[in-house]
Amino acid sequence: MSKRVNMHGTPLLMGILNVTPDSFSDGGQFVDVDQAVAHGLQMARDGAAIIDVGGESTRPGSERVDEAQQIERVVEPIRKLRAALDEGGLTTVQISIDTTRRKVAEAALDAGAQIINDVSAGREDPGIFKLAAERGVPIVLMHMLGEPGTMQDDPHYEDVVKEVLAFLLERVYAAVTAGVAREQVWLDPGIGFGKTLDHNLALLGSLDRFVETGLPVLLGVSRKRFIAGCCEGFDAPQASDRLPGTLAAGILGAQAGVHALRVHDVTEHRQALAVLAATELNTSRTK
Repeated sequence: MSKRVNMHGTPLLMGILNVTPDSFSDGGQFVDVDQAVAHGLQMARDGAAIIDVGGESTRPGSERVDEAQQIERVVEPIRKLRAALDEGGLTTVQISIDTTRRKVAEAALDAGAQIINDVSAGREDPGIFKLAAERGVPIVLMHMLGEPGTMQDDPHYEDVVKEVLAFLLERVYAAVTAGVAREQVWLDPGIGFGKTLDHNLALLGSLDRFVETGLPVLLGVSRKRFIAGCCEGFDAPQASDRLPGTLAAGILGAQAGVHALRVHDVTEHRQALAVLAATELNTSRTK
């Protein structure tokens, strides 16, 4: 039986802030610095504990963005957002930098970020582990099969849950060997990153296996294409059509005990999690 959460175990919400022109759901909406800051601030007010800023799209088929361009995209929004959060009394809200490159992460940390979110799990730039160790910041390690441009080209596994978990634990070992404190490492099974619909559903159904490692688990399912794949007989063709499915998958993650949900729609997730937490609390009182 899946682990059920209570009010004290409700996942944190990580609000997505893509300052990119080509992200799959919100590409181009927040390339303007002031618009990006306003959106990040609003997500924090709505209940996000973390704002995840990314300057390179990792959607299927996306093209790479060099370090200099990523830095140009993310540093000013992070600096201004950190200042706005502090001025608004939201000092506990953290900012994460979504990048695979040490130089980008370093510039973002200097600008006010406090978490590194690396979809390559340190494979693309191993120096990112040393940076996380030097700064003493958490680092999220995600599983991805191949690279964004090719990851959906016929992905294959013998046992997707076993292989993804083994990969992540190997990357944890690499991070710890490089000096990162084990308790600072988060896991992300990488829903949609080199997986078919069946692979994604298998991972969602086995999130407790990842939680059982004792490491924080980040789940990113927001508006992803697999949701449309679940909708046999009716359509959810656009990312903006997939909020109901996103909420359902997020609740599955909460029930499994994940530490955080990476989301576009903060208010809606906060409401869904509040109902789950209230139900769990009431159930525990009446037993």
